[in-house]
Parts: sequence; C-alpha cells; structure tokens
Amino acid sequence: MIPRTLFSSDHELFRDSVRKFLEQEAVPYHQRWEKDGHVDRALWNKAGEAGMLCSHIPEAYGGMAADFLYSTVVIEEIGRLGLTGIGFSLHSDIVAPYILHYGSEAQKQHYLPKLVSGEMVTAIAMTEPGAGSDLQGVKTTAVLDGDEYVINGSKTFITNDWLADLVIVVAKTDPKAGAKGTSLFLVEANTPGFSKGKRLEKVGMKAQDTSELFFQDVRVPKENLLGQPGMGFAYLMQELPQERLTVGIGALASAEAALQWTLDYTRERKAFSKAVADFQNTRFKLAEMATEIQVGRVFIDRCLALHLQGKLDVPTAAMLKYWSTDLQCRVLDECVQLHGGYGYMWEYPVARAWADARVQRIYAGTNEIMKEIIARSLV
Repeated sequence: MIPRTLFSSDHELFRDSVRKFLEQEAVPYHQRWEKDGHVDRALWNKAGEAGMLCSHIPEAYGGMAADFLYSTVVIEEIGRLGLTGIGFSLHSDIVAPYILHYGSEAQKQHYLPKLVSGEMVTAIAMTEPGAGSDLQGVKTTAVLDGDEYVINGSKTFITNDWLADLVIVVAKTDPKAGAKGTSLFLVEANTPGFSKGKRLEKVGMKAQDTSELFFQDVRVPKENLLGQPGMGFAYLMQELPQERLTVGIGALASAEAALQWTLDYTRERKAFSKAVADFQNTRFKLAEMATEIQVGRVFIDRCLALHLQGKLDVPTAAMLKYWSTDLQCRVLDECVQLHGGYGYMWEYPVARAWADARVQRIYAGTNEIMKEIIARSLV
C-alpha cells in the first residue's frame, strides 16, 4: 500500500488516543444507541474533554488551533469502527466553521468554547420537506420586526437534531431575491416557538438522532443573524467543499473497514471443504475492491492536501463526494455478498454498514447534483 505522508507522528499519536476513546466509550454501547435512536448525551462532554471536538478552533475560543488532519483522524476512526450514530464531524467541521468564519466576535466568544467542550451540541437546518439539494427552494422565512427576526417554517432530515442545543437555520429574509435573499440564524433549542418533531425512522444510521424541526413565530434578536443578511447562500457554497470532503473521508474509512471484515470472514468461513477466500471469484472480488479503495485513498489524500492549502475547489470536492460514496456502496454490497446469509444479519457489522452507507449518496448534495456541478465546470 502507498504510505500516507500527510500525517505526522503527532497525528498518529492523536489517532491512537481517538481509537482508544471510541473503543472504550462508544463501541460497547452503539447497539443500544441504535435502539434508543441517539447516542448518550454524556459522550459529547467526554469527547470535548478528550480534545476530539472542534480541534481547529483557535485557542482564544478554547480550541487547539489544529490543522484539518486532526478532524480527519476523528472521522476516519469513527468510520472504521462503524459508529455512524456519532455526529461529531457535523458539529466540528460543518457547523463550527460557520460561526468561526462568519460570526460576530460576541457570537464566537459565546458559542465556540461551548462547542469545543461539548457543552453545546449543534446542527444545521437546511433541508425542508420541499427543498433538498436545491437550497434556493427553501421556504422558511425570517421577517425583521423591530429588533427581532420572526422565523416561520419547518425542516426535516436534520442530523444531531434531537440532542442539539444550537441550530443554524437557513431562512429567506427576502423571498423575492432568490439565492441573494437567504440568510443564516443561530437559534437555541429553548427558544419559544421552536420545537422538535419525532426522531425519524431511517433505513440505516439508526443511532443518529435525525429529526424534524418546526418554527412557529420564533423570535430571535437581530444579533442572532450569522454574518450579513442575504449572504447565507454564498456562505453555504463556500463551506460545502469541506462538508463534502468529510463525507468522502468517512466513505473511504467505511470501505476499508468492510474490506478488512470480509478478508477475516472469508479466510475463516468454509464452503465445499475449503476457505471461501480460496475460491477464485472471492480472490478476484477482494483484489478489485482493494485496488479501488487504494485509488480512492490516493484521491482523498490529494484532496486533503489541497484543502490544507486552501485550494480544494467546488468541482473537485463534488468529484470526491460522488465517487467515494459510490465506491463505498459498491464495496459494501460486494462485502455483504461475500458474507453470504450472515451478511444480511444485523449482528454483523457489515450489514449495519451496508444499511448506513446508502444515504451517503444522497446527503451533502445528491450524487446527481455532484455530477451536474462537475459538468458545469467543464463547459
């Protein structure tokens, strides 16, 4: 295998600590969390104490000012262990950057230390019943009334929502202005008129607390506007490359884990008096998956290098997101097949990973939208 040269010895020491933390604090409980529909709230506080949340945040706001590779380590280790209920990356690498990059100094001082410590869990409310990948179709409104904005609307498929203490809400401040009429707001969970619906019953990612949100005359101070009015869509577009990179990182880690599970299984499982791994079809399938995963790993690391330099553009991130998640789903499907009937049993990690993976081709922009973004950059 091609060595990964981006990661220093400090990164690998951090990886060891993350893996030990997850093996102790998450792996033994994840099946229970799948039944509960959410992880234990205390896990967030423990992760904050372990330095696993928002490590990139500057020291002035309680973070470590670490590079994105520390976030990468957390995403990879969660992916390799199949801990899809844990929404640390959305909190650290998607929500926190909006506050860091576009928030006022008062917002940063108030919220960022709480995100780093795990005192606050965060979510971002983009998707609506009638608006998914097309964010310009958002119907939730925020109308200025004196010194407050009044928010009305609903959201769905919101990750981390059930446990979230703070939500970034995408709303229209000028419905007639299209994309330029979109703004972002910081809304705390205890705000009057803001309510959470039932936890949604999903095919996979059963331990992830995904819910609906409802806003009925929710009043927030003008100071809760994130950045400038009408700039929300532009902010979303600027942050999407990192979001799609995080999806790709997790996808490859999941595929690598599934391949290892399948190698172990096929070496031990017997059919017609010999190991399943000794059949030519099995060996060729394993060879194909190993090759494609290695190709994906090189591409991921190249995108990571570009991102560290601030050069990961929107089309390249779209390429990474669609290709890596398609690969993840192909690999997991093959791995389930090589497990035979046991691959369809929930007690086997490959079955849960297979179910968990399918949504990867949908969220953060569907893979069809990714191809449209790529195509537009070519002509």
